Amino acid sequence: MSRFNECFEHVVGIEGGYVNDSFDPGGETIYGITRRDHPGAWANGRPSLEAARSIYEEQYWRKAGCDRLPEPYDLLVFDTAVNQGIFPAVTLLQQALGVRPVDGRVGPVTIAACQTADKERPALMLAKRAARYAKTHGFERYGEGWLKRTYLIAMECK
Repeated sequence: MSRFNECFEHVVGIEGGYVNDSFDPGGETIYGITRRDHPGAWANGRPSLEAARSIYEEQYWRKAGCDRLPEPYDLLVFDTAVNQGIFPAVTLLQQALGVRPVDGRVGPVTIAACQTADKERPALMLAKRAARYAKTHGFERYGEGWLKRTYLIAMECK
């Protein structure tokens, strides 16, 4: 199984199936694919799991540079990109690694920092992610689920 497929299985497992929460700005969602952000995928009804896989690979995995990151950073950035956006995902990584400038791009400096980082850096990225959630609109309603998601990903990064 490719590393993308392995990470996809973790992320889509956390995202789950169909949801239509009227309080969620993403609205109607299946496998984490929102009608709001991906209307084309919904054109013929609910997207399939394979359509979700394709969207995740093109629009999150590759765009966030996960295909160039070593384990466990590929999964950490991928899940964060899906849930909080690509730019926040990469900047949280760069902040946790102490990379300068924090520019939201996975380049040679960020990749090298991942390869030489101490074992506590993934935990620091997850802590920064949790702190960002706490400042996010809707935390009162969704915070417990967001933090649970963070801990589930942490457990995969042992």
